Order: sequence, then structure tokens, then C-alpha cells
Amino acid sequence: MQIPVLVTLPAQEPLRESAMAFREGRAPKMDIRHANIPKVLQLDERYPAVPIGSGRPTDRAAAHHPDRSETFAVRAFIDALDASKIPETADGKPVFCDPRIAPFLTCGGTAPVGDANDVRTKLNVQALKGKGLDGHGIAVAVMDTGINLAHLSAKLGGQARIDVTNSWQTVGLTIPPGQHPVDHGTMCAFDILLAAPKATLLDYPILSSNAPGGSQMGGTLSVAVLAYAQLIASWAVAFAPGGAAKYKALVVSNSWGIFHPSWDFPAGHPGRYCDNPRHPFHLIISTLASSGVDIVFAAGNCGKDCADGRCQARTKGAIMGASAHPEVLTLAGCDTIDKRVGYSSQGPSIAKMFQDKPDVTAYTHFLGSEAFGAGSPDSGTSAACPVAAGCVAALRTKVDWQTTPPKNLFDQFRASAKHSGAPGWNADYGFGIIDPVATANSLGV
Repeated sequence: MQIPVLVTLPAQEPLRESAMAFREGRAPKMDIRHANIPKVLQLDERYPAVPIGSGRPTDRAAAHHPDRSETFAVRAFIDALDASKIPETADGKPVFCDPRIAPFLTCGGTAPVGDANDVRTKLNVQALKGKGLDGHGIAVAVMDTGINLAHLSAKLGGQARIDVTNSWQTVGLTIPPGQHPVDHGTMCAFDILLAAPKATLLDYPILSSNAPGGSQMGGTLSVAVLAYAQLIASWAVAFAPGGAAKYKALVVSNSWGIFHPSWDFPAGHPGRYCDNPRHPFHLIISTLASSGVDIVFAAGNCGKDCADGRCQARTKGAIMGASAHPEVLTLAGCDTIDKRVGYSSQGPSIAKMFQDKPDVTAYTHFLGSEAFGAGSPDSGTSAACPVAAGCVAALRTKVDWQTTPPKNLFDQFRASAKHSGAPGWNADYGFGIIDPVATANSLGV
């Protein structure tokens, strides 16, 4: 069988040209097949080369420009009986897993607890508004199935806004930003705007079958790698004047992940994703975070009380991959009466990754977007994540990322969270339930 992989290669002109063409939205002048590729690999010609700098987590955005990057990631296939037969290297080049990824939505048959107005009340959105913290001038990239602006506008009274130019408009995408079917991504967009109604959304449909490369790639980690590379390019002023850098801040909301290690390479393989800080995607996250971008991830839906079936009854070490990255804010979920929802994944994270996850808890399982039909809840840590991303966007209205970088802001969210039980971190709630007004007060806003 053919198993998709990501392979890192040293810089070559065909790789630089492929990456630059994708960044500029044009056909490459040089075929990527001219690159020196290990013979054991069958190159995915539809997937452009992705610059990943020096391959170290300390890289800044400048190191990821195609003209400067020392290393590139490409997508390829290896013929093997199963993932356990995948080699660690191909002609000495590291081979990494390209697992499928999925939205963190579950417990669809359970009735909602409260509604969007209850969430606004719990977050004290009126007090945020009084402080001028409404998300104005802040961009929030929604990494999901795509957004339906018409549905959002109908639910929110026309206040939703999408920046079409700075959304993911690239080779392979045939549906314009904001015109995707009503689905998981629309739910996430709605939930962001609860705390930050004036934020501007960027539509990145990485989980859609319409993602670059077609249905064979939509919903795989390699699409997220490509999307994050585009965000780095858009946010870096020197490379993309008029891109996302025109905003005061950029927040990235991610309500997806992998449900079980069996989606990954076998334990011990150095190319694993779920517990490997050296995976290219984790390196790209570090670069984006160090550039001042706030990255928010859902913890997952493998909680011991009501785990999603895809968790295969595995509830320990269930916070995996990017959700266990030390530089992201990872969200557990509770309902509008502050009770942890049973499906919310609990800490500590999978071994070899940052252990004290989740960071904080946000609201979920409420009547909100009704993206899945009348009366359906916005649920899963899929909803908790964008609720929190909206809180981050609200704070960024006046909290400059250059003076208060993501790490410092996230530290304040953790320190000011409403404790559930004894002070400090616990496996169910992290440091407690998010309290954006308390965080604003702690920052002197």
C-alpha cells in the first residue's frame, strides 16, 4: 500500500521555485520533479515544497522565506505493507508521518446546556466592550472546514466579517473564502465572535476536501503544514506587505487533531507526530509563535467519562501532537454551569510532549451557531477552542503582541483563570476556567 509521508530535504532550486510559486499563487516555472528526491519516494507533485528554515524551533519567520530556507518539506508516498514498515530515513533524509486529522466534535446526541447569550454572560462580554476589547483590528485565522459567511451573518445580525484577500486563496481551492458549506468551520467562526464581535476572520479550510491537493489530502497534517507556511508568509511584513501584518495581531484557532496514536507511525519511530517535538509541523508552530502570533488548540475529546468512539477507549495521555505543544494555548471544555464536559480530554499530555495540558477551560455544548441543524449544540473542545480564541482576540485589541508576546499573554490567562478546586494546575480544567476580564485587569487594561 502507498502510505503518505512528509520528508525534509536540503534546499534546491526546484524546491525554492515550488515554494515561491505557491506563495505567490502562480504556476511554478520549474517542475518540482527536477529536485533530487530519494528513489524510494513517489513524490506528490500536487503538493508544493514548504520552507521550514533551519529545521530548528528557534527559527524566526525570515528563515522560512524560500530564498533563505535551508530545508524544505515535501509530501510523498512510500510503498509498505503498513506503517510499521516505514523506514526512518530515505537516503539519509528524515521521514515524518502525515496522519489524518479530524475536527474535535462529539456527543452530538446530548442536548445543549445554555446558549450563546449565556456564554457571553459568563465571559462578561459587556465588561470587555466597556474596556474597548472587542477584537477590532485583530485577525483570527480559522483552521477548519471553511466558513459560510451568509449563515454567520444571519445568526449574528450581519456583524461577521471575512478578509477574503488574506484568507487562503491558493492553487487548488475552488470555493471562495466565506462560501463553504455550513459545517464545523462555521461553528468555530461563530464561537470566536462571541467575545470578539469586531474581529476579522481569515478562512483557512484545511479540513475540507477542497483543500489543496484534493480529497486525498484534505484532512491530513500536510495541509496544515502548508497553511501555516502561508500564514508565516502573510504575517512577515518584509515578505508580504498588505498581508495579515496589516492587523494589530493575528490569532489562529485550531479545533482539530488526531484521536488515537494508531493514526500515526508506530511508537519509537523518529518520524512520529503525536509525541515528537521535532516533527516539521511543531517546528513551524514554534516559528509562528515566536513571530508574535497567538495559537490556540483544542485539547481533544477523549475524556474518560464520555470519550469519542475514535479514541478507541484510550483516555490517558490523550492530549497529543500540536495540542501538547508548549507554545500554544490548549483548551479543555466545560458547560455554561462551569461543569467539565465528560468528553474533554484530560492531562497530563502524551509522554515526550509538554505535560501540563490543558492550559485552561472554556465553554462548550451550548446552543449557538446551529451549524448542524436547529437545536444542535456547539460542542466538543472544538467549541471551547474558538470561544477562547475570541477571548485572546478581544484582549489583543489593546494588548500589543510586541510588548506582551504570546507566552506572556497565555501566562496571564492561566494565572487569572477561575479555579475549579485547589489553586494550580489539574488534569480536568488546567489552571481553571478562562476569565478574559480578569486577564485584562491583570494586564492593566
